[in-house]
Amino acid sequence: MADGTPSEFVRDEAELRGLHDGVNPLAAAKAIPSLEPHSRRFIELSPFLCIASADPTGPADVSPRGDAPGFVKVLDDHTLLIPDRIGNNRLDTSANISNNPHIGLLFLVPGVTETLRVNGQARLCTDADVLAAFEVRGKVPKTGILVAVEEVLFQCSKALVRSRLWDDDYKVERKSAMPPLGHMIRDQIDAAQSGDELEAYVQQSVRERMY
Repeated sequence: MADGTPSEFVRDEAELRGLHDGVNPLAAAKAIPSLEPHSRRFIELSPFLCIASADPTGPADVSPRGDAPGFVKVLDDHTLLIPDRIGNNRLDTSANISNNPHIGLLFLVPGVTETLRVNGQARLCTDADVLAAFEVRGKVPKTGILVAVEEVLFQCSKALVRSRLWDDDYKVERKSAMPPLGHMIRDQIDAAQSGDELEAYVQQSVRERMY
């Protein structure tokens, strides 16, 4: 259309696949049902992951998780445990898991251009003895996300190479590129507090509610 709004769309999976070449046999075969030494090592090195979940009625969510490398524990070749650190108490991921166990994980390691995808089913663990192993600064997470692994695959480097994520090329100067988070939230929801007040709350949360 003249204004750039799309007007043509893929109708079904058959049409989608018709737009592309067949799946490379290596890509088709690389998904495996359990963790092995390379994927276990990647998780040990990873300080950051994104977790995708969905409500049974359809709405989906992707949430970041981060901590010191190795914060996700590999219990065995079929099981992971992720500490659910304190957040904003929206509980989007946890609420989704409590209603729909299917999740997807994407692990990143700084400096490595490949990523690791893990799909499986999750439950929320409240076992105090187990969660005690995740204590940091005297704080123990209230819950952990126990993942029964169903599919593991390494994703090739194209996305991170294209994005130059670990290079300096696209780094921005934070203070000049965008306003502080508190000011952006103030503009988005027209909150009663000022942008400075909201930013002060954000920074206090970072200082005092990290764990």
